[in-house]
Amino acid sequence: MNKSFPSIVILTLSLFFIACSEDNKPPIVIEQPLAEVTQLDVSYGENPQQTYDLYLPGGRSSEKTKVIILIHGGGWIQGDKSSMEVYVPLLKEKHPNHAIVNLNYVLAQVPTVPAFPNQFLDLGRAINKLTRESESLQIAPEFGLIGVSAGAHIALQYDYVYDTEDQVKMVCDIVGPTDFTDPFYTENANFQFLLNALVDETAYPENSNIAQLISPALQVTESSSPTLLFYGNEDPLVPLTNGETLQENLSSNGITHSFIVYTGGHGNWDEASNLDLQLQLTSFINDHLPVAE
Repeated sequence: MNKSFPSIVILTLSLFFIACSEDNKPPIVIEQPLAEVTQLDVSYGENPQQTYDLYLPGGRSSEKTKVIILIHGGGWIQGDKSSMEVYVPLLKEKHPNHAIVNLNYVLAQVPTVPAFPNQFLDLGRAINKLTRESESLQIAPEFGLIGVSAGAHIALQYDYVYDTEDQVKMVCDIVGPTDFTDPFYTENANFQFLLNALVDETAYPENSNIAQLISPALQVTESSSPTLLFYGNEDPLVPLTNGETLQENLSSNGITHSFIVYTGGHGNWDEASNLDLQLQLTSFINDHLPVAE
């Protein structure tokens, strides 16, 4: 008998099983990068005004794709996210790997629907929804806030008071009111009426100094986020002293910040100033809300 026969059989069987094993291997799947997606009027609450537009970049992931939230102005009683749409293509161009959210919130209706703290809480509701859905959306739940006028006030107050989980990493304040104890406001004959109309006093401790509690410049702590400030030196609606007070308190608490003053009023600045704002904002986002390569 040929002694090599068992060896040939073993070799043949081995090759057979190897071939079968290779045939049973699952096919190699090459994952394609996620495509860019836009979702308009996403609901984050029961009120029809509680919506946002969401712009998700292509190639996003839950490890790197951080979120920029835009917050419109309008004196807390009017305005719409449509006024912030001009920022969307600018941010897409300069920060193509960030997700962008353009937020609406419930507007105050005097005297039945107060602004505060409701509008701060609306921002929190939107952030909570985005956080809950971060895996399915493939975004990282880290946020930068860009607010204009009343929207800047909401953004600052949310970060300084309500962001207990430190999800907000930076705030951009464009002509935002920051200190309602400023004589510019308190010496206005209608100030107390407006304060009473805009604030739900039952949401705050009894006998509180409401004007102080809703003034973000007076709520700065060592845990506040890096803040970028833009103000006009001739603003008839928000005094430059509001920006100066915020700057002083950021400095005294050791918070990274930049304070830029342009010639002009409530955001109606010349082209050179607006281009500088874009450059300053781009740099600030790169420094404080970077996307890992």
